[in-house]
Order: sequence, then C-alpha cells, then structure tokens
Amino acid sequence: MGTAVADGLVGAIGNTPLIRLKRASAATGCEILAKAEFCSPGGSVKDRAALAIIQDAEARGLLSPGGTIVEGTAGNTGIGLTLVANARGYKSIIVMPETQSREKIDFLRMIGADLRLVPAKPFKDPGNYVHVSRALAEEQGALWANQFDNLANREGHRRTTGPEIWAQTGGKIDAFTCACGTGGTLAGVSFALKEHNPHIKIVLADPEGSGLYGWVKHNDLTVTGSSITEGIGQSRVPGNLDGAPIDDAVKIPDPEALEQIFDLMIHEGLSIGGSAGINVAAAIRVARDLGPGHTVVTMLCDSGARYQSKLFNPDFLKSKNLPVPSWM
Repeated sequence: MGTAVADGLVGAIGNTPLIRLKRASAATGCEILAKAEFCSPGGSVKDRAALAIIQDAEARGLLSPGGTIVEGTAGNTGIGLTLVANARGYKSIIVMPETQSREKIDFLRMIGADLRLVPAKPFKDPGNYVHVSRALAEEQGALWANQFDNLANREGHRRTTGPEIWAQTGGKIDAFTCACGTGGTLAGVSFALKEHNPHIKIVLADPEGSGLYGWVKHNDLTVTGSSITEGIGQSRVPGNLDGAPIDDAVKIPDPEALEQIFDLMIHEGLSIGGSAGINVAAAIRVARDLGPGHTVVTMLCDSGARYQSKLFNPDFLKSKNLPVPSWM
C-alpha cells in the first residue's frame, strides 16, 4: 500500500489489504487472514476479473474505442465491467437475474449500465441469464465478457491476487479457501500459490444449493438445498475452474455464514457480504482441521451494504428461518 499515485480507476484495482481476523484467529489458534476486496473501487473482487477480461480483449483486438461489452452477472462483475468500461470509453449491457439484491440493481443503473433483468432460470434453460447475454452480444456484434469460461478471468487472479497474497504473508501460508461463482479467484490464486509451494492446501468453499462440493469430493455435481448467498455456487464446472489444483472442499450452510457476518460486523467493524461469510466460516473450518499454528487466507469479496435488504433485513431472515443480528 505504498504512497504512489494510482493512474485512474484501473490503477486503483487490486493491491487490497490483507486483514487479520482477530476472533477467528483466537478461536482456532491459527492466523486467519482475509483479503479486503471491498476496498477495490467497484467495491468487490470482481473488479479484478472485469479489468483482466477487458485488457485481454483489447490485447486481442476484440474491443475498439466506443465498443460495447455484454455480460450476464449476479451483479458485482457487471459493476466492475461497467466502471472499467466507463473509464476506457466503452458501453456496457448487463443481463442479470431479477432475483438479485435491490442494492445491486440500483447501483448498476446509477453507474450507467444498460441493465436487462431476466427471470431466474437454471443454466440448462435457454432463458438463463448467461445464455441471454451471449445471444445479445452476438446480435449486437458486441464483446461477450463470458466471465465463467473466459480464462482471462483466472489469469488475472494468477497474475495479481495470488502473488499479492504470497508477498503479504511473506510466503507463510498453509491454506487458501474461497467460494466459487466463476471459479476465477480460487483457480487463479491456487495456480499462483502452488507455483511457490505445492504443499499449500487449496479448499473450495461451497454454499448449500451448489454442486461444486460434491464435484471436488466425489466427481458428482448433484445439487441439494438452497442458499441466500448471491453470485456463488454452480450446477456445472465453469471453464475457469476446470483443471485448477484443488485439494478439498467444505460445505457451509447459511446460518454458519451469517454467524460470521454478524460477528465480524459487531466485534471487528468489518462489513461483509454473503459470500465473504461463507469464506470466513470455511477458513475457520480449514484452520480447525489443520490445527493451531497454521496460516489460512480467504477473501472478503464485497461489503454488506450490497445485501442490506436481505442479510440485514429481520423480516427476510425470519421468513427463511435464519438468525437475525442481535442488534436489529
């Protein structure tokens, strides 16, 4: 975090702080460290993927001044893409399931995205937001960002996030865990860390309602249950996750994630979203599994402000039989 001046928005993406989580560390006897991706200009880890995808398209000559980028997203990638597009002189069309949080929908409109909301459909349905975005890109002759299968996503994390974690821990890291939507973060970081030390344990964190835990454990993508988290979990293996060196997986139910979200907010002043709650809960499980004296790193993907209407809404939480923050 030097004193250098960042060159515009793009120069301010990445190089986020690594924060020691005091209570999680004390509870496990390990160092539990989390990358504060909410410090990125667009407020999430997806700024990195957005920048990597756009830079890759520019390098390949697929984007020219005044061009258009189309993407299907649960929100954060759309925000990152729109902001980077604004800074680079492109237009963006964002296709999103209408079930996503009101905060993300409003934010995308505020920053100038051409937002198209579609009904939430499974991936096998042609009406799924990913397929709708691909068709729209073809129709418009625009760039389809394709964050799930575009390997520029994981390559961006291999070049930036992984080396930052290695440098910030001084190479003292025993395990890395995070949840997957596209798989870009987990795959990119795992490739980078294992280049330095193949013994670093890579653990995929998965919510209920996703098939990735079963895929890692038994090569079985069967989906059971559901989760209120957004932007993570999959019923298929995205291109970015394919071939990544993953050692294990943990499945985290929503109440366990919410406990960490509320605990970090009220005791450590850290406001985090649902996927970050899954990640912290997973880091605690991995640390307990390794035993005291180890260092586990995870990601705080975005802040709680994007999920106020869900994670911090007592009526919503009660309707799902989930714990409510004690102070609300």
